[in-house]
Amino acid sequence: MRQRLLQASYALTQLSARIFSRSRVAKPGVPASVILFGQEKPGKPGGGRRPPAESATDTSRTSTRAIPAEILKKIRQIEIRTRRLVSETLAGQYHSAFRGTGMDFDEVREYQPGDEVRTIDWNVTARMSHPFVKKFREERELTVMLVVDLSGSGLFGSAIQSKRELAAEIASVLAFSAVGNQDKVGLLLFTDIVEHFLPPRKGRRHVLRVIRDILYHEPTLRGTNLNGALEFVNRVLPHRSVVIVLSDFLGETHTTRAEIQGHLRRKALYSETLGRMSVAVLRQVSRRHDMLAVQITDPYELTLPNVGRLVLKDAETGEVVEVNTSDDRRRAAFVSRQEKTQNELLKLFRSAGVDHLHLRTDEPYETKLGQFFDRRVKKRR
Repeated sequence: MRQRLLQASYALTQLSARIFSRSRVAKPGVPASVILFGQEKPGKPGGGRRPPAESATDTSRTSTRAIPAEILKKIRQIEIRTRRLVSETLAGQYHSAFRGTGMDFDEVREYQPGDEVRTIDWNVTARMSHPFVKKFREERELTVMLVVDLSGSGLFGSAIQSKRELAAEIASVLAFSAVGNQDKVGLLLFTDIVEHFLPPRKGRRHVLRVIRDILYHEPTLRGTNLNGALEFVNRVLPHRSVVIVLSDFLGETHTTRAEIQGHLRRKALYSETLGRMSVAVLRQVSRRHDMLAVQITDPYELTLPNVGRLVLKDAETGEVVEVNTSDDRRRAAFVSRQEKTQNELLKLFRSAGVDHLHLRTDEPYETKLGQFFDRRVKKRR
């Protein structure tokens, strides 16, 4: 009996040794010391559970490592400023300014003086022998698509912020307002082409991804093609949404070299050519969606400072021009052309049925944004 027990113990020892020796074969990139009986110890290199798979539209974990510290600091500062503004001032105004996609039946209650007669439920009224009215609630889940211009002119800024930084802050305000109302937020970045598309989602982390992409994304091209961006929006948004375009609206749609030279010979501004943008595309988007144009400008794009001779380079085309800003007539002509350009742009938006908001990098945007929301609420009534 004793001999049989010894034999069984020896066989069990040999079996355990074989299993242990097989399990100690190191896996690629995993030290053999952390492998025990074919299982990797959790919490150690290569061990434990596999990390959750990331979707194609959410690569924030991997890409955040390469973001400079100054960009991360700027994102955090924008989040702190805009979330406070949204929670204290703009949350209710946003909710009232943008309509839901429809109305859902909520309940039936007794008629009260002042109720709309058309809402009386005659079937319930006949059964109960006194009037009852139907109550409806607005279907609030919206999709907000932020269409942001990343052309070269957006990097210009003579004040504290560049136009691109202000666009990121305005986008942050709108995005936090949207997610606070359980709405989805998407992002489209464009130049001459559609540079980047982020599908609509909810949540704070998604909003931070939106801010990061606006500030950190390196565009392939430097021109402006708003028509192409709006046509892309029409293709990817199957249902009615809120489309907000943040741009300086400088530059021409589908420019050619000959047209650029012609405008230079006439000493015309590139912004004047934007009036020839396809009104048909704007109307198509505004009929299908609730469209808003947020124009962001710098004060030196509206008036020239008196600083003598300047050598200016176009950020989108690379053209270099020398201007004598000491000449009062030149400065007055510049202001006159810019006013004409702005009026043409406003006329274009009105004809297409697009709401317009004009912001400047040297002025606080909070008051203007609140007043704009109030105007939209009055238009709904």
